[in-house]
Amino acid sequence: MKIGVYICQCGINIAATVDVEKVAEQIGTHPDVAVSRVYKYMCSDPGQELIRKDIKEMKLDRVVVASCSPRMHEPTFRNVLEEAGLNPYCFEMVNIREHCSWVHVDKEKATAKAMELVTGAVARAAFLEPLEKKEVSVIPKALVIGGGISGIQAALEIAEKGFKTYLVERNPSIGGRMAQLDKTFPTLDCSACILTPKMVDVARHPNIELLTYSEIESVEGYIGNFKVKVKKKPRYVDIEKCVGCGLCAESCRLHGRIPNEFDMNMSKRSAIYVPFPQAVPLKYTIDPEKCISLRTGKCGDHALCVEACGDREAIDFNQEEEIVEIEVGTIVVATGYDLFDPKKKPEYGYGEYDNVVTGLEFERLVSASGPTEGHIEINGKEPKKVVFIQCVGSRDKEGHEYCSRVCCMYTAKQAHMVKDKIPDAELIVYYTDVRAFGKGFEEFYNRVQGEGVTYRRRELDDSIEVTKKGDKVVVKAKGHPDIEADLIVLATGIVPRADTKEFSRILNINQSGDGFFLEAHPKLRPVDTFTDGIFLAGCCQSPKDIPDAVAQASGAAVRASEPLAQGKVEVEAISSVIDEDLCSGCRMCEEMCVYSALEFDSEKKVMKVNDVMCKGCGSCASACPSGAISMRHFGIKQILAQIGGLVS
Repeated sequence: MKIGVYICQCGINIAATVDVEKVAEQIGTHPDVAVSRVYKYMCSDPGQELIRKDIKEMKLDRVVVASCSPRMHEPTFRNVLEEAGLNPYCFEMVNIREHCSWVHVDKEKATAKAMELVTGAVARAAFLEPLEKKEVSVIPKALVIGGGISGIQAALEIAEKGFKTYLVERNPSIGGRMAQLDKTFPTLDCSACILTPKMVDVARHPNIELLTYSEIESVEGYIGNFKVKVKKKPRYVDIEKCVGCGLCAESCRLHGRIPNEFDMNMSKRSAIYVPFPQAVPLKYTIDPEKCISLRTGKCGDHALCVEACGDREAIDFNQEEEIVEIEVGTIVVATGYDLFDPKKKPEYGYGEYDNVVTGLEFERLVSASGPTEGHIEINGKEPKKVVFIQCVGSRDKEGHEYCSRVCCMYTAKQAHMVKDKIPDAELIVYYTDVRAFGKGFEEFYNRVQGEGVTYRRRELDDSIEVTKKGDKVVVKAKGHPDIEADLIVLATGIVPRADTKEFSRILNINQSGDGFFLEAHPKLRPVDTFTDGIFLAGCCQSPKDIPDAVAQASGAAVRASEPLAQGKVEVEAISSVIDEDLCSGCRMCEEMCVYSALEFDSEKKVMKVNDVMCKGCGSCASACPSGAISMRHFGIKQILAQIGGLVS
């Protein structure tokens, strides 16, 4: 056995605390070690070339690299072995940066520990066996979940590359939160003006199948071969016959009596409705919880909407829920976000006082398509003194510690819009820190200050209390005089959707500590998840503004398109193996597998492994009471040899 050992200095990251020359000298005395070298940066081109050269010239059988995190560089060095003609699984990596250098200050002890780790790796390397990667074919179709700006961008980009794309949106129309905005910062573009053309492009694109008013029921399978069940909720309107004329809504007995969710319940709609005038598709939907016919079976003498629709006969009360099964190769998740509920902070008076509103409610109030047609009114009066309070639900040590990133700038934008519509209004913003980090953001913030908007700083822990005084509200902030205001706008932060936990279960993807979906690596794989073939876009991954959401959606689209273009993908060779002679069929391992890679063979009464779905985590092997499950690349001989090397 000829083993090559390579110790990385990593600049001073490792060399400052570990005597790498001493480690190389010591391990070079091992009988199986043919060469032991030190290099400043093993992951660099010269470092990789050094390994390739030794493999070819010295006929090495195994390679051990002692450097940094295998999560970052193990694939790099495996590729080096493969390029040199050696099986990539004949490689072992030791992390002496995070495990030694970065956690110790005593150089002598850190060096001794590094020697033990490398010795264990060499002992294990002698028992490594070549493994062969497998390939699976890829269905050349994609699924995008969520029809906000991120989902729209991802769907269009994948479709433009020539692949069939399903776009599933749970609401009757695509558009998401962006459709509710009046203008976007810092350019003050009309939100609908830049969003609507993209929505129309989605509806007209020959490679996109739009499934609105639909929800994901289940996702099974693996990269290249996902089987997805989509629940299409009944609209009770035939979308092929509906022309979007609106006569049905105007004739509805409940016309103007049902709170309109799109306008944040500040306007009224009918039981049959479209969410907003630019909706795509512009097809009406009957609200089953409000419609008299659907609730009671009789709407007066007859349903007026049916009569108004006339010969088109688009109203169909007999529609039922439908399950559609689709097969795709990759999935992009763009399910968006919720907004923090300020009722959880009763000190602000939201829900108690009419003149305390959220930022999104203000967006609808100032929008020309909103409930007041763009006139800023509270109880029929134009406010002359407006207070904005930031960080409501964000940067809260007792709740959401993270910054929601958009609140500072949408507050500045809204303050500008008040000044534009009510020039003599007095505006005060209570802030903790102004985070104007994007392109043109600082300039816009300075512009707003120059328009006469007063910014008052408060500490994060300083409380603000809102009380009522006549038809006004009083803002009491520590360190500042009380203010009597006509209107208070709360800059509520971005929080994970309420169904994120359930969705993570359906998709077999993880959540981070803050509740958003977790990316595979924050720096190197920001759009990937730990489930191959599933990618993230937009605010379902973390709070972000529109440009960043669109950019991430484009990145996710490229990553999702790669397997579709290749037609096949390689899957990890490290997976579990079941000895059917030892398996008792207890199915304990099935419960342990978070990747759904194990299934019970009802005929043989034993468990089987889907090698493509298995990620080699080892949970099943550790749980098996009969010892029937072993792991490729982590066999008993390999593990015992490594332990022996560590304690020798």
